[in-house]
Amino acid sequence: MQISPSVREQMNRAYLEFFESAERKRRWNVFDDIPWEKLDRSKLSAMKGVCVETYCAEELYLPDYTMGGVELTREVFGLAWFQACWSYEESKHGLVFREYLNRSGLRSSAELAALEDSVAAKRWELPFTTYRQMSCYGALQEAATYLAYKAQKDRAALEGDLVLEAIFKYVSRDEAAHAGFYRTVVEIELDEDRAGTLLDLARVIAHFKMPGDGLIPNYQERLRISGAGISTRSFVQHGLLPMLRTLGTSRAELSAATAMLPAAEPVTVVADSAAHAI
Repeated sequence: MQISPSVREQMNRAYLEFFESAERKRRWNVFDDIPWEKLDRSKLSAMKGVCVETYCAEELYLPDYTMGGVELTREVFGLAWFQACWSYEESKHGLVFREYLNRSGLRSSAELAALEDSVAAKRWELPFTTYRQMSCYGALQEAATYLAYKAQKDRAALEGDLVLEAIFKYVSRDEAAHAGFYRTVVEIELDEDRAGTLLDLARVIAHFKMPGDGLIPNYQERLRISGAGISTRSFVQHGLLPMLRTLGTSRAELSAATAMLPAAEPVTVVADSAAHAI
């Protein structure tokens, strides 16, 4: 990995700030901080089961996410240690969703075992080949996940579902922090190589999709019927465009970078919506 001493130092410092904040402000315990004793079976539904199961399945690809991320970042302390910390925090997300499904009775032990087997039967592969591209991807993906989890937290609060409200409070807060670190990495890269980073960002937007899309059976249908997903419009307005403003990019810059992509490259719905919005 070719990286300048200045960029290396900035990334190391960004990780230390991320980790200090996590240790002082964000740590939570699956067993002590979720009010499991307040699990109200009258508030359970089949759709909640589908929603949480879909999130759980996506989180259970953690071994693949971790292997790919470590391989890309192992030469830079700040990036590699962030990957390790990220993996720990994401492991709690998969675990807390699994515990909810089990403790609520929405899924049996046999059904959870079948879910784990179905996840293990397919391998997630890195959608991009460099740590800079994956940092762009991480900034977008974590923002989308934050928005989805926050919507579930707000819904649980309205329903008086104290257990799901607590679960989604903690996991959404983690996702927001992860998105923030990735944005910081992209900002550092923009300062170092603006043209190259913008080209990478344009490519990621053009090909963006969530990790479970194409891996989890009936993924889009599951999101639709359970309310687990967010609309493309919401993602663009509340995830993508605020990120671009934070990064200090302009419509002209991103359009120019997009125009440099090979004409044969496919464009996702997200990219098409973004092109009309920025």
